[in-house]
Amino acid sequence: MDPDRRDALEARKRASFAQLLLKAARLLNERAVDRARAALAAPGLRPAHLALAPHIPFEGIRQSELARRLGVTRQAVGELVGDLVALGVLELVPDPDDRRAKRVRFSAAGEDGLFTGLSILEDLERELARDLGDARAADLRASLAAIVARLEG
Repeated sequence: MDPDRRDALEARKRASFAQLLLKAARLLNERAVDRARAALAAPGLRPAHLALAPHIPFEGIRQSELARRLGVTRQAVGELVGDLVALGVLELVPDPDDRRAKRVRFSAAGEDGLFTGLSILEDLERELARDLGDARAADLRASLAAIVARLEG
């Protein structure tokens, strides 16, 4: 790429708050995954595994619906689910609506892992709030909540 074009692209990326949000989310996720690996003694845990968690309701979900929510193939979800079943985080249970189908849900160990994961996120939030100060942290939380409400609505 031409150096001037590259510099222009980098300048636009730095000026974009959407790019900053995406980068902040990625960096926060990486730190959370590193801490989760250590806390859960799960060296095979990857960010892609954690991406499933918010989309799995406690009553379970079919893998096809999980793939749809994530915007990935059923094969990709099947691989991630298989990994997490092997780690004891998820389990496959009969679908009460269709006995031929299976639902993915958290195992008891997986539910414990959710509490651990939330504690890790809370620790990271406290660290960031300490760095930002109370007022800026409160403003950030309010701004993020407004962004989420706007994008969901």
